[in-house]
Amino acid sequence: MPGMRLVTMAGPPTCGKTSVLRHLLGHLQKAGHKVGVVKLDCLTTQDAKIFREAGIEDSAQGLSGSLCPDHFFAGNVPRLIEWGQGRALDYLFLESAGLCNRCSPHIRGSLGICVLDHLGGIGLPAKIGPMLRTADLVVTTRGDLVSQAEREVFALQARKHAPKARTVGVHGQTGQGTLELSRIVSRLATFLPDDEPRLRFSMPAAVCSYCLGETRLGDSRQIGNLKLLELPA
Repeated sequence: MPGMRLVTMAGPPTCGKTSVLRHLLGHLQKAGHKVGVVKLDCLTTQDAKIFREAGIEDSAQGLSGSLCPDHFFAGNVPRLIEWGQGRALDYLFLESAGLCNRCSPHIRGSLGICVLDHLGGIGLPAKIGPMLRTADLVVTTRGDLVSQAEREVFALQARKHAPKARTVGVHGQTGQGTLELSRIVSRLATFLPDDEPRLRFSMPAAVCSYCLGETRLGDSRQIGNLKLLELPA
């Protein structure tokens, strides 16, 4: 049986990830591929319904609730891969909540996409961290809402922080540019290796009193991993 290609998509909240995916998956379907998508979010999402209404039947979603969304994502990847393989998908896209700029959902041996919104400002690429630096493909959105000069500076900053990644500009609402994006994804995405999946970048150190549900503040309430600011005298 042919293998499955896994694609991870990350980026800041409301940067247009779902809109880009909706058009991208449609183009892959028209090209004869069986595609699926799973959205992992925090408190609420209607994305599975949005994808199904767009004709993507193999759509699912999950909410992390009180758990760290990035740890929730990583903890579910193996069973999501099994789900996609069980449905004989050609492509499985995993969309993360993208809340912690220190984390990255990208997986070794699969294609990693980072979506950036021009409205985040030209300093945005420097703030994104591993989800940009370890990406293979950078997709920029809402470029029509900024000047040509701003787009050029933004692209320069993206290349600075992800020099090995290819950058593609798209319009999430109209879908302009997503056909070319689908062709790039088809060329870059590879079949999942047979070995155990591994993240490209480690998760941040966690497990403190607040991870365990503490709400009271103060030195006597803080246990586990703790980092204090060094304030000027």
